[in-house]
Amino acid sequence: MVTQRKPRATKYLTAPIRPVQVDRDRSVAGLLEKMEGAGLGGRQLAEAHRIWLDMLGDNTTVVVAANGALIPAGMRRLLAYVIKNRFVDVMVCSGAMLFQDLHETLGRQHFQAHPSMTDAELEASQITRMWDVLASEEEYSEANEWVGGFTNQLDQARAYSTREFLHLLGRELAEIATDDGILTSAYKARIPVFCPTISDSSITVGIAGARFEKKNSFCFDLAQDTLDLMQIGARSRVTGVINLGGGTSRSYVQQMESASEIIKTPARGHKYAIQISTECGAHGGRTSPNTDDESLVFGKLARGAATAYVSCDPTIALPILVTALSQTAAKYMKGRKRPNFTFMGKDLTVEVP
Repeated sequence: MVTQRKPRATKYLTAPIRPVQVDRDRSVAGLLEKMEGAGLGGRQLAEAHRIWLDMLGDNTTVVVAANGALIPAGMRRLLAYVIKNRFVDVMVCSGAMLFQDLHETLGRQHFQAHPSMTDAELEASQITRMWDVLASEEEYSEANEWVGGFTNQLDQARAYSTREFLHLLGRELAEIATDDGILTSAYKARIPVFCPTISDSSITVGIAGARFEKKNSFCFDLAQDTLDLMQIGARSRVTGVINLGGGTSRSYVQQMESASEIIKTPARGHKYAIQISTECGAHGGRTSPNTDDESLVFGKLARGAATAYVSCDPTIALPILVTALSQTAAKYMKGRKRPNFTFMGKDLTVEVP
C-alpha cells in the first residue's frame, strides 16, 4: 500500500494577514492599499480598487451594471464623475434609477427620512418613501410629464432602442441642466446607456401618459439594444464588468457574451469582474477557484478572470472606490486606449484603437 505524502502547510501559508494600522496621513487610496493585506470584506474592497485600475491599464471596455436606489441615496455625482473621466465605457441601468437621475438633473431633490415619519403621514402628504429617502410625488409627476413632452418631439414613425432614446434624452437634459447626472454625463462623454427595465419605471409612465392623450405613438426596439451590446462585446479586445447591486441590469450584461452566437463567434468572457452587493457570494481572491459559483454572480467570465466580490451596500463602497480612483487613476488613463462610440441616429458605431 502506497502512503500518500501529506502536503506541507508551508505550501499554503505564504501570505500572512497584515493588520491595518491607523495612519492619519494616509489618503483613501493609501488606506485601500493597506487593506489589500487584510481579509474578508476589507480585502475584497481593496481588490476591487486594484482590479478597476487594472482594467483601465489593460485597455478594457468597462461595463457598469447598476440597480437600486443609488440616485436617491446620493450617488449621482459619483457616477457622473466616473463617466465624465471615462473610468467606465458602457452603462446599464434600471429604469427607476434613470428616472430618479432625470428628476435630480431637472433641479429637483430627494430628502432624508426620519423614523418618526409614518407611511400613513407620508402618503397623506403625497410623499414617496424609499427606505430612508423621500421624494415629492408631485415633482415626480412633473418629471413624468416632461418625459412625455420630450417623447412627443421624436419621430413617431419608427421605434427607438433604449440606447438611442437615452442618448437623445441626455442631450435634451444637457441643454437645461446645471448639475450633471448619469444621462447628461453619458451624452457629453459619448458613451452608451442601456436600460433593460425601462418599462418598469416612471419614464414609461410619462410616455404612456402622452399616448393616452393621443399625442404620440412612440415605442421601443429592444432587439436593437441587444445587437448594439453584442457589437460592443465583439469589437472589444478585453471586457470587464462592475456590478452595483443585482437585478436585471446585472443579468442583462450577460447578453454581451451570449449574443455572440448571433455572429457565430465564441464568447470570450469578461477578463475582469467586480461585484458590489449585499447578496451572498463566493469569497475568493483575484483568481478564486470557485469558477462555477462566480459565473452565476458575475455573468460569463474568462478562464482565470480577476474578480472581487464586495459584500457591501454599494452606497458605502462606491464613495470609497471613486474617491480612491480620483487619487490613483490618472497615470493609468494617460495611455489608455478606450473604445470610441459614434451615434448616428439609430446606428451605433464602435471603434477600438
